[in-house]
Amino acid sequence: MKLFNIYITLACLLLFVSIHAQQTPAKKQTKAISIEGATAHLGNGELIENALIMFEDGKITFIGSAMTKIARIGNIINAQGKHIYPGFIVPNSTLGLVEIDAVKASDDDSEFGSWNPHIRSLIAYNAESKIVESMRPNGVLIGQITPRGGRISGTSSVVQFDAWNWEDAAIKVDDGIHMNWPNTFIRNQINSKYAEQIIEITNNFNNAKAYLKENQPVKNLPYEALKGLFDGTKKLYINADDEKSIIDAINFSNQNEIKHLVIVGGREAYKVADKLKDNQVSVILNRTLSLPENTDDDYNLPLKVAKPLVDNGVLVALQVAGGRMERMNSRNLPFYAGTTVAHGLTKEQALQLITSNPAKILGINDLYGTLEVGKSATLFISEGDALDMRTNLLTHAFIDGRLISLETHQTELWKRYSEKYNNQ
Repeated sequence: MKLFNIYITLACLLLFVSIHAQQTPAKKQTKAISIEGATAHLGNGELIENALIMFEDGKITFIGSAMTKIARIGNIINAQGKHIYPGFIVPNSTLGLVEIDAVKASDDDSEFGSWNPHIRSLIAYNAESKIVESMRPNGVLIGQITPRGGRISGTSSVVQFDAWNWEDAAIKVDDGIHMNWPNTFIRNQINSKYAEQIIEITNNFNNAKAYLKENQPVKNLPYEALKGLFDGTKKLYINADDEKSIIDAINFSNQNEIKHLVIVGGREAYKVADKLKDNQVSVILNRTLSLPENTDDDYNLPLKVAKPLVDNGVLVALQVAGGRMERMNSRNLPFYAGTTVAHGLTKEQALQLITSNPAKILGINDLYGTLEVGKSATLFISEGDALDMRTNLLTHAFIDGRLISLETHQTELWKRYSEKYNNQ
């Protein structure tokens, strides 16, 4: 009887999921669109007051002043008094890999073992995730889907958040490999195995390079996956926070002739800003709304780290990983960027942390990250400042020119219970 009840419960759960599935992805753009009157934040530090943006076949064809004497094309959207932004980009994310933390069958963000460069997050990505769907109403339209765990977690890919499946969602496939650098301290004690762990990493990379020098009769998938790090087709994302770890990670990258290195986390990256710049190393910082790690740190340090890096010419982006409820909090990405404005950055600089900068780091800046002629029409219209939770109210959002739905499970519940209590 208990087994029968379990089957009935599972059947009901599947029925509920099927009824409350994600909104149907938008169809390909078939008619040109002109948006005029809004303030356009281009994502490159510039803005245009009273702007005109036109796009067709998913690409921006014109951007400039609405005073320009040029014929408007297609459907015209009057956005007077509103703001236009490029779609926000969340790097180093597990969106679509975990749906419910407490349900093991829906958790697919890591694999067994420590050395998994060949594990591809993309094929586990659930494009119909309700959590992914909830990103869009805040303007978060693109993400780097990244595995977790082990010394080398696996390979990430970049997706857009309105798709039927992972094949449709993919923007850039297998863009980089993610490594967790050993901690120099464990529970405030020096990690006695730190040097040993570095040797282990070095030996694995030396073995991979030796393997790749010759054609092998038997394929070693982990070594094959590392090939892109040496020929420049993939980036190495190293999770490292303290000063020594960051320096050691940079030196390791140089010694192994890895073409592109990105530091993820970077809690003390501001201490080595010059070294990061000299070695052309980008940084994806931890979420700004977090506690400082050390007892003698400035309590506002997480909010302040971005500015000295930006001022020193380091390419910086923001992530949401590095804390509890990572996936749910990803929708708050623009508000994390907004907090940096109170600690030294301008609003347009803060916007770059979640638009053009992550696009450059992820290698998708040829099409995404800024509003420019020839680039993808992945953008949205907000009633007000999109970096402020009080005024980030989207009226329209487009991915590759497709007008996407802003309805989610949350908006459906809000409407349902608003109607209930308004009628009482």
